[in-house]
Amino acid sequence: MYCTYTDETQVLKEQPMELFINNKSGAPIYDQIYNQIKQQIISGALQPDEAMPSIRGLARDLRISVITTKRAYDELEKEGFLYAVPAKGFFVAPKNTELLREETLKKIEVHLTEAVRLSASCGLSREELREMLELLWEG
Repeated sequence: MYCTYTDETQVLKEQPMELFINNKSGAPIYDQIYNQIKQQIISGALQPDEAMPSIRGLARDLRISVITTKRAYDELEKEGFLYAVPAKGFFVAPKNTELLREETLKKIEVHLTEAVRLSASCGLSREELREMLELLWEG
C-alpha cells in the first residue's frame, strides 16, 4: 500500500482499491473514505469477501487518525457494506440486492427530479415529458 501526495490531495492505492483524500474539500475525511469505498463496492471494483486494508494500515498510509478510519469502516459495516471478522479485519460484504436497488432508485429519483425541474422551466408539459421518456426508453 502506498500514498502519493499533491498540494491538495492524498492518494492511497492498493489494487484494486483507490482512495482520494482531498484535504481542502471541506468534506470530513471519514466521509470521503466512506463514500469512495461504498461506491467501489456498489460498482463491483471491490468484490464480496475481499479483505480491506487494516484500520491502522489505512490510517498510517493516509497519514490520518485511526479513529477517522475506524469511523468510516464502522459506518460501512452498519450499512451492510463491510463485515468484521475478529482478529482478521474487515471484508467486503456480499452484495445486498435490495440495498443496491435502493441506492439506484435514489440516483434515478435525483435525475428525474432535475428533469422535472428543467421541463417546468422551459414550459414542457407533463405529457410531453412522458413522451420524451418513452422515446428514450425505446432507444
